Amino acid sequence: MGKLRVVHYINQFFAGIGGEEKADIAPFVAEELPPISQNLDKLLGEDAEVVATVVCGDSFFGENLETAQATVLEMVKGASPDLFIAGPAFNAGRYGVAAGAITKAVQDTLGIPAVTGMYIENPGADMYKKSVYVMSTADSAAGMRKSLPALAKFALKYAKGEEIGSPAEEGYIERGIRVNGFKEDRGAKRAVAMLVKKLKGEEFVTEYPMPVFDNVVPGRAIVNMSKAKIAIVTSGGIVPKGNPDRIESSSASKYGKYDIDGVDDLTSEGWETAHGGHDPVYANEDADRVIPVDVLRDMEKEGVIGELHRYFYSTTGNGTAVLSSKQFAKEFTQELMAAGVDAVILTST
Repeated sequence: MGKLRVVHYINQFFAGIGGEEKADIAPFVAEELPPISQNLDKLLGEDAEVVATVVCGDSFFGENLETAQATVLEMVKGASPDLFIAGPAFNAGRYGVAAGAITKAVQDTLGIPAVTGMYIENPGADMYKKSVYVMSTADSAAGMRKSLPALAKFALKYAKGEEIGSPAEEGYIERGIRVNGFKEDRGAKRAVAMLVKKLKGEEFVTEYPMPVFDNVVPGRAIVNMSKAKIAIVTSGGIVPKGNPDRIESSSASKYGKYDIDGVDDLTSEGWETAHGGHDPVYANEDADRVIPVDVLRDMEKEGVIGELHRYFYSTTGNGTAVLSSKQFAKEFTQELMAAGVDAVILTST
C-alpha cells in the first residue's frame, strides 16, 4: 500500500495571501503547498502525503455557501484523496464554519475520512462536532505548534481505520455520543467515591458532565411605559442599504449602530438585511418585519411609550460565537445606559 493522499483546506490568511482585505477570494488550488501544508506534510511522516491545498476566502465561503462548498468539493475530488484535513481554524468563526461545512461535505459525499480542528467556542465546532471529528485547539494560531501535530496524528489514526478512543484520550471535541463501557467498580461505588472527594475538596472527574448556563438577573419592571425610553437591538442583520459596515452574513465579527432619528418606516429603498441562512425576501421588502420601527413610532405618538431611542444596534446571529455576542453587548450596553434607555426590544429572524 502506498502513501495516503491528503488534501488540505485553509483560508486566505494561512495561505499567505492576506487578511480581511482578501477574505472575498474565490476557491482555488494552490500551485505550491503553503508553509502550513508543508508542515502538515512533514508531520504526517512516511505514511501520508499532502498532494494538494485548497484555499478559499472566509467571506466568500460564508456569502456563497452552496456555490463555494460545491466548488471546493470538486477541487478536493479532483485530487483523488484518501484523507481530508481542514484547518486548524482556532477561534476564527467564519473559517471554522467553512472548515466544518466542507469537512462534513467531503465525508458525506466522497466517503473518505475527514477531520478538522478548532477552538471549542468557535461556532463551527458547535455546528459540526456531532457530524465530524473536530480536534480541540487553542483559541489562536499561537497554539499552532501543539494543534497541528495533534491534528495530523489523529487524522492519520482515523484514516488507517484504527480504533478511536474517547474525547479525553484523543483530544477531539465531545460529539454527544454515548458509548457503553465496563468498569471494575459499579456505578454506585464510583458515585460515592466522587462524592467523598468533593466533600473533602479533592479533585475528581465526573462521568457525566452537565451543561453550564449563564444566570441572568431579570431587570426591574417598568412602572410607567409612557415615560420609558425604548431601544432596539437585533440579531436579524437589519442594516442601511448596501451594508456599509460590511457585517458578515454568518459568524459576525462586528455589529452596527444606526441612526433612525426622524425615521418612521424602514422602506426597501433605504434598508435591508445582511443575515444569511434564511430567505431574506420578506425582510428586504420591509425591514420593519424584523425591527418594528413603524409600530414603535405609532406607540410613541400615542403616548404608549415615552420615546424611541434614536439608534439601534444590529448584527447577524447566524453562526456568531457566543463570546463575540457577549462582547458586542458589553460595548453597546454602556452606550444605552449612558443615553438613559429604560428597556430594550431584542429581535431576531
